[in-house]
Amino acid sequence: MSTYEDLSLVDLAATVAGCPWRVFRWRQGQAHYSGWYWSVTMAGHVVYESRLELARLLLADFDCSVVGIAAQPFCLTAEVDGRLRRHVPDFLLVDPGGLVTVVNVKPAEQLAREKVAEALAWAGQVFTRAGWCHEVWSGAPAAVLGNVRFLAAYRRADRVDAEAVEEIDRTVTGRVALGEVEAGLAGRFAVEVCRPALLHLVWRGVFRVDLDRPLSPVSVLERVV
Repeated sequence: MSTYEDLSLVDLAATVAGCPWRVFRWRQGQAHYSGWYWSVTMAGHVVYESRLELARLLLADFDCSVVGIAAQPFCLTAEVDGRLRRHVPDFLLVDPGGLVTVVNVKPAEQLAREKVAEALAWAGQVFTRAGWCHEVWSGAPAAVLGNVRFLAAYRRADRVDAEAVEEIDRTVTGRVALGEVEAGLAGRFAVEVCRPALLHLVWRGVFRVDLDRPLSPVSVLERVV
């Protein structure tokens, strides 16, 4: 695609379902860590090129307002002042209403570099003129990321007890501490069964919890849906 007018022609479903624009390579001694993350949102793997990208990918997968995730979704090209410009975003996120957010992940120390700042500003102008959102992401609070990484272990429905999930979803309706739920169901489910089910429901957005503090038995769950 070459101009912001062309973005209106993008088939979002095909873009989200497509392959990454770049081919990722792994070699001994490389400075960054690339990999594949299994996304509940996509019911499949999504690639990332760094640990920082993986952190943003985790947050996107945890976000119930995100229904589509594409990594390295396309290459934007345009001739600007006689010079060919190229830009490959890190992620494209889609919400249920079709709103698009393009995410560029950059370490905070790189944002002050003139070349980086100018490239991101140009890309942001192109995306916003097309009616898309543009996000430059450099990280999140350590406690939040730590909690989301922990919750991600319980993101898959096929890895938790379905009966425990159903019982908790049916009976827990108000604000209650995580440990109280476990104690109340101790007669039916062992802690090692009940806790993963609870945390799975937090991941799904059925319950919200304060992610600014480490999760523990005293963490208060609040029903959302």
